[in-house]
Amino acid sequence: MSKACRYPLHNLVITRRTFFSYAASAIAGYWLIGGCSLYSGRKVPETKLSAADDLGTLQHTWTNVNGLRMHSLVSNDPLPSHAPVVVLVHGSGLSGRYMIPTARELTRDYRVYLPDFPGFGDSDKPEKMPDVPSLADWLAAWIVSIGLAQPSLLGNSFGCQVIADLAARYPDRVGRAILQGPTTPPDERSWFWQFIRWRQNQKYNPKSLDGVTNADYKKCGLRRMWSTFRSQLTDRIEDKAPRIQAPVLVVRGEHDPIAHQRWCEDIARLCPRGRLVIIPGVAHTLCYTAPVQLAAVTRAFLNEG
Repeated sequence: MSKACRYPLHNLVITRRTFFSYAASAIAGYWLIGGCSLYSGRKVPETKLSAADDLGTLQHTWTNVNGLRMHSLVSNDPLPSHAPVVVLVHGSGLSGRYMIPTARELTRDYRVYLPDFPGFGDSDKPEKMPDVPSLADWLAAWIVSIGLAQPSLLGNSFGCQVIADLAARYPDRVGRAILQGPTTPPDERSWFWQFIRWRQNQKYNPKSLDGVTNADYKKCGLRRMWSTFRSQLTDRIEDKAPRIQAPVLVVRGEHDPIAHQRWCEDIARLCPRGRLVIIPGVAHTLCYTAPVQLAAVTRAFLNEG
């Protein structure tokens, strides 16, 4: 018998859960890494150049945090030393790069930081796969290592879950929090629904965003991306919101299919000092697609303090 026949197929046992996990990984890998540009019907103007290519006054820096180097983009505008600080927190599988358009809008008034979580972007890649609490721990440690005192945190999508976890467990590390398009509604915590919502949101993203997201997905790798996605689905941000002491602004794009209206209303209501603002005519990835509008509501909220 040849080696190819030594292990017949009927001896291969696979559970239903494992099968669907592999199937979901394959689908996610195809669409996120290989096929992100294979969709049509966009509702935004096409642009050839990425809005993330212009760093403005942002500069690359690396900070040693618990033995790993964390990369971040830091603004270098001539602001007073006491100028308020804003940290932008990226979404699942990505880095701070797609948030550069919003960062540039904020740098004239605030010292702005865009860190990459360990395992993502240009930060070091630890062996252990991340989940929401571990990423919140890394972000809390980075805030101390870089010498920030209660910065305001602005997150997009999955980044909101990390901010909520950090704010609930490390209240002394957060001044104010802006949760833009927080994930994930309890009734849609499955790869099936999130794939549908992700696809629905794609028509609101310009094609120039494809190159940014594709490059980041490849940097983090499919295994880490899938692990983070699973954590996104099991993390219960609604249990943490009532423990957040900091003022919270929940921001929703009017057409956001990922963070629907009722869910955003719930998060704003659950936060003791929370409220909701809706930005008309836009969807989910506002840090890239609507930086002027997002920066405007952020500035108004931060100036209250």
